[in-house]
Amino acid sequence: MLLASGAQAGVFDDDEARKAILDLRQRVDSSRLAAETANQKLAEELRRSTDDNGQLRRSLLDLQSQIDNLRADLAKQRGQDEQLARDLAEVQRRLKDQAQGVDERLRKFEPSKVTVDGREFTADPTEVRDFDAALAIFRTGDFAAAQTSFTGFVKHYPKSGYGPSALFWLGNAQYANKDYKGAVANFRAMLAATPDHARAPEAALSIANCQLELKDSRAARKTLEDLVKAYPQSEAASAAKERLAKLK
Repeated sequence: MLLASGAQAGVFDDDEARKAILDLRQRVDSSRLAAETANQKLAEELRRSTDDNGQLRRSLLDLQSQIDNLRADLAKQRGQDEQLARDLAEVQRRLKDQAQGVDERLRKFEPSKVTVDGREFTADPTEVRDFDAALAIFRTGDFAAAQTSFTGFVKHYPKSGYGPSALFWLGNAQYANKDYKGAVANFRAMLAATPDHARAPEAALSIANCQLELKDSRAARKTLEDLVKAYPQSEAASAAKERLAKLK
């Protein structure tokens, strides 16, 4: 009986142990399965995280590329803007220079105020040029050419403010060329037009000189006497008095 009881106890112990082992194995397997499942989930999460990180990294790289492109575009645009600003400034400078050039060219054709022999008047640039040219010729001593130039000036500019002065110098050129009658005519024309001209006394004295050259002493005396009466304070009047004394 004791042996039987011991055998039964041994069987019982073996069954219990086997059951315990099976339970343990089952728990281990369950734990292993759970661990594997957890590992798989973790691996999946890690893979997903890695994929997400890769996508995020690609997105960041793409964004950085876009930013770099924008910066390059902005730099290019800034450079273009600066070039446009320089081009605009250059165009404005050229327009200003052209406008000034046009103004200068226009001024060359616009009348301007001049003062000759104490008389102020307005004259076209061509009048100024032609009168100055004729006077320059006279001063070189080429009286024939000066006579031609002043004769052309008087005909071309009959209403010019230079008229009285032109007649005066024309008369002097004619006197130098011994064209006394022509000189007298032009000196008288000057006196008739502008008796108050600064050179009027000289013109009257020149008429008397021409008359003396023409051997017309009576006319010369009359001219000198009229000169003294009309312009008593002038240097020409003093010279006229001296010549009148010699004519007596």
